[in-house]
Amino acid sequence: MRTKLILLFAVAMCLFLSVAASAQSYAITNAKIVTVSGATIEKGTIVIRNGLIDAVGANVATPADAQVFDATGLTVYPGFIDALATLGLQTRPATPAGGGGPQAAATTQAQPTSNSNYPAGLRPDDMTGDDLRAGEAQFEAARNAGFTSVLTVGRTGIFNGQSAVINLAGESVSAMTVRSPYALHITYTTLGQVYPQSLLGTFSAIRQMFYDAKRLEDWQKAYAANPKGMKRPDSDRSLEALFPFINGKMPVVFNANSEREIIRSIDLIREFKLSGVIAGGQEAWKVVDRLKANNIPVLLSLNFPKRTTSAAADADPESIETLRLRAETPKGAGKLAAAGVKFAFQSGGATTLADFFTNAGKAVENGLSKDAAIRVMTLGAAEILGVDNRLGSIEAGKIANLAIVKGDVFSKDRFVPQTIVDGKVFEQKEPLKPLPGRGNATGTGGPPPAVANVGGTYAITIDIPGQPLAATLNFVQQDSSFTGTMVSQLGTTQIRDGKVTADGFSFSGNVEFGGTTLNITVSGKVTGNQVSGTVDSPQGAVPFSGTKVP
Repeated sequence: MRTKLILLFAVAMCLFLSVAASAQSYAITNAKIVTVSGATIEKGTIVIRNGLIDAVGANVATPADAQVFDATGLTVYPGFIDALATLGLQTRPATPAGGGGPQAAATTQAQPTSNSNYPAGLRPDDMTGDDLRAGEAQFEAARNAGFTSVLTVGRTGIFNGQSAVINLAGESVSAMTVRSPYALHITYTTLGQVYPQSLLGTFSAIRQMFYDAKRLEDWQKAYAANPKGMKRPDSDRSLEALFPFINGKMPVVFNANSEREIIRSIDLIREFKLSGVIAGGQEAWKVVDRLKANNIPVLLSLNFPKRTTSAAADADPESIETLRLRAETPKGAGKLAAAGVKFAFQSGGATTLADFFTNAGKAVENGLSKDAAIRVMTLGAAEILGVDNRLGSIEAGKIANLAIVKGDVFSKDRFVPQTIVDGKVFEQKEPLKPLPGRGNATGTGGPPPAVANVGGTYAITIDIPGQPLAATLNFVQQDSSFTGTMVSQLGTTQIRDGKVTADGFSFSGNVEFGGTTLNITVSGKVTGNQVSGTVDSPQGAVPFSGTKVP
């Protein structure tokens, strides 16, 4: 009996301590608070409890149990939202864009089985939520930039699948997920050796599948009402997955940048009475009247076009059309806003997250107000994604997703000392800056900070789910930078932008796979002879580990 009482007491104490711990609050004080949904508070307090914003205001009292962060001189924004990305996805083999042979056959055989009558790439039933990978480390770079949520989806095939809105924290997929699914995503591409093999065929295939879905739904309804004397309709999960979209109950996102693609997308939206969204939208400003008339929002890419040819004197000159596109694209956001078209910003596959804020700043310089820019990065995005009752503004009761920023949010000198996701605090240390005339990186007159010694050769294993990939890293270090290669069965990748930090390294490069060129970003840490890190690509992020070769 005594043993049972002791056990019950222990359980009760554990429960009490658990409740007490979860009830502990966090308070951000003396901050400038950009609520977005209301007036900006020049000096106020935000109280967070149980992952939610408990209170916000100029005269909010700090709870006795609160962990306090003094944000004097800092500005607190709602966590920034990337309205289209590929974060959190497991890496899968890319569908070959062309060519046949053993590699194409192997990729086709690797596709999951389904009762769908359609090939991989034409399956709207594919769910991003099924491909999400848990773990907070993969989101570190995005969080350090101030992002707390993203709309994520794969970018292969014509039907890219059904996307998910996720928070950039959580040790399980269920903890990360805010809304799944959000929308069906469609890209105007081809399937190589499988129909459709031309863009004209792609448009035809999309329209035919929508019509087939309508026919199947009507047939199933009629059969369910009175099956006697009627042939039983087949079951096809791809067509059945289209039912909520052709009935306007869920959005369909069309990836379209050119004016022609956007107009074709608008025509499809009107023809099938879809709840349509345009993603990319580089030339959306050319058709603002049509977008406004049909109440079609835009997930506007901030991956602005850049000069791709060499700046050498003998380089071929760029066409007038290319020059015009580069000049007009930064003006697009201001024109959408002036026309009353709803839009949000997305990174659009930009090589660095810094481009998101730099190009948002260019949009401000070209006609978009700063307040409007902040709104489309927060509450405006949440509204389009249907999560504005949980995210996008600093209000009591909403999820505590916050970005604490030092400096102008659009300047190159901006720094995010803290990002809060679902009430969990993530911190980063501000790098030391050189002082004028000191000639060193610390601003103290002393020697520059030490960097790791990463030069040499490393044998690593890239942990791709179901098919680990062996590779070799060859680094030639020069102070805080390095060059070299990454070699695997996919070929040799030349290292670009190799940088050495105090305990590791980072670089970017291109990998050829299945006829597709993938841009990858690699970051890692070196501890003795051990190396580990992450390989990030448009298909998702995967870890790697290995040892230095003597």
